[in-house]
Amino acid sequence: MAGDPAHAPRYVVASGGDATTVLRRLARAGWTTREGFALTDQAWDVSDARLALYGRVAEADTAELALLAAARGAGIVAICDTGGDIGRALLADLARIGPVTTDPDTDLGTGPEPDAGGPQLAPEQRALLERLAGGETIAAAAAAEFLSLRTANRRIAEAREVLGVRTTREAVLAYLRMRREGG
Repeated sequence: MAGDPAHAPRYVVASGGDATTVLRRLARAGWTTREGFALTDQAWDVSDARLALYGRVAEADTAELALLAAARGAGIVAICDTGGDIGRALLADLARIGPVTTDPDTDLGTGPEPDAGGPQLAPEQRALLERLAGGETIAAAAAAEFLSLRTANRRIAEAREVLGVRTTREAVLAYLRMRREGG
């Protein structure tokens, strides 16, 4: 069975040094790293290949290639100014696929860090769980967060997995405990 693109690591970092830190960690975790975002593989889903692509993203064409590679299941390490239009758009688009980090010291998709300090939820997951905790339905929370119902259900399922629970109710309770404890 093919891998899940939502579980491939996605980083948007500010410098080449930050990218090197991430790429070394990914290589140690068994990922093959390659410069550039173009994929020549015939198969659409490349997630089983554990391929992490990297490079500088300064224009929309390169951002589109990075996004397409992420959608196909490749890991992404994009060097980009997240304060600019292209960087903000890339972050938003990648976040629709799954968690994205801008911190090179965060271990995403390579296994838990020993000092990770508990489960890490993506901003979309936190927003959805916050709305559910406030009594909204999944459909209402999805609409309020400008997500399709299907995407909202996927994000909540990912949050259940991160939190190690089976039901959405348990996920909401775990999220509330995390929030109360400052997590």
